[in-house]
Amino acid sequence: MKKFIATLMLCIGCWYASQAAFILVPMDDSQKNHLKAYGIAYWVLDKEVEAWWLLNYKGGSFAFQHNPVFENLCKTRDVSYKVIPDAQFSKILADIGEPEVNKEAMKLEKAPKIAVYTPEFNSKGEKIQPWDDAVTMVLTYAEIPYETIYDKQVIGDQLAQYDWLHLHHEDFTGQYGRFYRSYHTQPWYRENQRKMEELAKELGFQKVSQLKLSVVKKIEEYVVGGGFMFAMCSATDTYDIALAAEGLDICAKMYDGDAADPSAQNKLDFSKTFAFKEFKLIKDPLIYEYSTIDHSKGRSVKEDMDYFKLFEFSAKWDPVPTMLTQNHTRTVKGFMGQTTAFRKELIKSDILIMGENKPAREARYIHGTKGKGFFTFYGGHDPEDYRHFVNDPETDLSLHPNSPGYRLILNNVLFPAAKKKKRKT
Repeated sequence: MKKFIATLMLCIGCWYASQAAFILVPMDDSQKNHLKAYGIAYWVLDKEVEAWWLLNYKGGSFAFQHNPVFENLCKTRDVSYKVIPDAQFSKILADIGEPEVNKEAMKLEKAPKIAVYTPEFNSKGEKIQPWDDAVTMVLTYAEIPYETIYDKQVIGDQLAQYDWLHLHHEDFTGQYGRFYRSYHTQPWYRENQRKMEELAKELGFQKVSQLKLSVVKKIEEYVVGGGFMFAMCSATDTYDIALAAEGLDICAKMYDGDAADPSAQNKLDFSKTFAFKEFKLIKDPLIYEYSTIDHSKGRSVKEDMDYFKLFEFSAKWDPVPTMLTQNHTRTVKGFMGQTTAFRKELIKSDILIMGENKPAREARYIHGTKGKGFFTFYGGHDPEDYRHFVNDPETDLSLHPNSPGYRLILNNVLFPAAKKKKRKT
């Protein structure tokens, strides 16, 4: 009987220890698959289980209560992890909490509902636009669920259903990406223009540029009300250009049927923009560029030297930019896009630069607040495809499971899940 009781007590003790244990998902160089690790964290939150984001601890590690299902998921998705006892995790939290240590433990409470702004499909089920979206690719690879929306849903006030909104290679000025010179004879270009003009009329607008302005204003309302907007590539600068040009015609005849206002530049209102100021519009409608925001003309950065540095922030005093810059390296390989980088002199003073190529005097990764909400602009098109062209095949992320550039995107995805702390004073 004594032996039975001893065995029973041992089993109970082991059971209790397993229940009190935590799973630690390291995000430093020991992690086999950084990108899928974000999907693990999201999946845990989606099961209404709280998780911890350990800022600046082993590359921004994740931790959550041990569960055999969670552990099996890590194994299935080839994500590195450790099972540690409750006492060890408490010690980690205590060490992170030391005032002199630049670390912080952020509690993640709820899986954010994600919307990706992307055009609808045509009648054949094919994408109208012949390029890929880095965010949808990485969300799919990380196995993080999202929904797609476009102009009908935005105009229909459906943005409030989501915590996080992504914009990518989009032209909010109504100039169809400035692709006219190279691609206006291509079937995809003509089909896109036809469908956009039909959509504008269906929604009560005379021009596509007017529809896009309305979309931009709806997104602004969403952010001001507390939403989080993340933009890449041309969705960054064209968003602000559309805001500054509200009420003006900046589209040449081939884009909207009549001439642009020749004095539009002098009428721009930079007080309306999110991030940029004092930029100049590119007047020639055949040039594949919208304004001087994008640092492209005169850029002499060679591909093998194209890197940008992530700033290090105080985890306890500035948890927001600290979350957004979590990585296993502070140096990220640069990549190009229609909008590659932002001229630093054209960035508003209240905007936080989180990543820059200092020798080139360009910012690559910036963040700001608008009302109760947040926005992040990330220059470039695809972090693992240095120069992505129209009709190029999409990137196989299984070949880049530890991509620092893609990690920045996923930081933004998880950011709305964090319990926000007021800035310390």
